[in-house]
Amino acid sequence: MTSSEDLLQFPCRFPIKAMGRAEEDIEAIVVGIVGRHAPGFDGSGVRVRASSGGKWLAVTVTIEAQSRAQLDAIYQDLTAHGSLVCAL
Repeated sequence: MTSSEDLLQFPCRFPIKAMGRAEEDIEAIVVGIVGRHAPGFDGSGVRVRASSGGKWLAVTVTIEAQSRAQLDAIYQDLTAHGSLVCAL
């Protein structure tokens, strides 16, 4: 069986998506969290998509991931933030 460590070869470009209510500044929250963990991340290439009803926002950022530990730390901070409901 192949472990998840074997599936990714670092460094690699890696998309991260997080979702939250549209009333909050979800884009700034996601960019801030990712920026703390990804030196050199400048916020360019951020994509924001609203749900069909406009109640939710999905923010996708792509980083140059350096390690599995870096990705784990990003996901831990994203899921721990009270304004975000999901991170993929």
